[in-house]
Amino acid sequence: MHQKKGVAILGSTGSIGTQALEVIETYKDRFDLQIITANKNAELLIEQAIKHSPNTVVIADEDQYEKVKNALWDLDIHVYAGNDAIAQVVESNEVEIVLTALVGYAGLKPTLHAIRAGKHIALANKETLVVAGDIVTQEAKERGVNIYPVDSEHSAIFQCLVGEFQNPIEKIYLTASGGPFRGWTSEQLINVKKEQALKHPNWEMGAKITIDSASLMNKGLEVIEAKWLFNLKPSQIDVIVHPQSIVHSLVQFEDGSMKAQMGLPDMKLPIQFALTYPDRLKTDFPRFNFMDYPNLTFEQPDRDTFNNLNLAFQAMELGGNAACALNAANEISVAAFLRDQISFLDIARINEATMNNTTHVVKPQYEDYVASDEEARNIALELIRKKQPHFT
Repeated sequence: MHQKKGVAILGSTGSIGTQALEVIETYKDRFDLQIITANKNAELLIEQAIKHSPNTVVIADEDQYEKVKNALWDLDIHVYAGNDAIAQVVESNEVEIVLTALVGYAGLKPTLHAIRAGKHIALANKETLVVAGDIVTQEAKERGVNIYPVDSEHSAIFQCLVGEFQNPIEKIYLTASGGPFRGWTSEQLINVKKEQALKHPNWEMGAKITIDSASLMNKGLEVIEAKWLFNLKPSQIDVIVHPQSIVHSLVQFEDGSMKAQMGLPDMKLPIQFALTYPDRLKTDFPRFNFMDYPNLTFEQPDRDTFNNLNLAFQAMELGGNAACALNAANEISVAAFLRDQISFLDIARINEATMNNTTHVVKPQYEDYVASDEEARNIALELIRKKQPHFT
């Protein structure tokens, strides 16, 4: 008989969060759901709270506090509001592991609070490591906190390293589907609309990450995340386009041997592995059939057309707060694209101009990252406001 593991899910109404709740529902004897949080989706948060009976619920949007509180008033559930509350509730003694599935920069503060409270992290919020990987990994190391990756690619690397932790990595290969615009030229991308960019060929994800996948920024953010998760140099990380999304990533060791983790595209598996490691629990997920995929293909990404991937490698080489600035710019530019304010190709242009114009800090502290995030957002917003034909 296993002792139940207390779980907090930050971002329970998003794609990762809703799937995590399905995993927890399947293994009620393993998990004790303590906390769920949402940004603005009060209706779904209320629905989830009624169904899953967590100890605590937090809505980040303080304007919706009364709505959530009134809906749950007759249940034994604590209700709070605001981003500060999210950062505080993760410190609960009843929580053992925190699944951070918030979107973007918002994940950094509560993840740091959880680490400082000694909670293990199931990390679905790659921006936490992109923005402040040095601080996050150092704090986790000092407190003996494990960070279990939830991204399918990083989970794949992690799974390939089980039993190999004493063996140095020569190189890792993160696989990318190529998104909906694989093989397109810059000319073809000039007039693409958000509806086209939101049609990912293999994965069901939220709007922000789907646009990032189409622009290859998602892969760029994953490259930076991998650097911190696995303590790698930029030269040890490569990206390969694999349209079928069956090989989720690969590790090459110093003897030349390679390990790959394979499976059908389903985020519930890496979510479950992060929550149950080192155990693998039996599932009824569909099984991979080789005859359904007789040909697995691989190709180089087009970094000239999809410059965001290059920008991520540049940010790693620059170090300091460069990746923080790049991430902030991207959050602003993607939001602008989704509002039809800029073109698809403008996303990378704004990202590059912002990263190059944000004040560079070589050895940033937490407060420097907060300031850099704000400065970069303002630069990106100004570029969008001007809607200049050329970005420098």
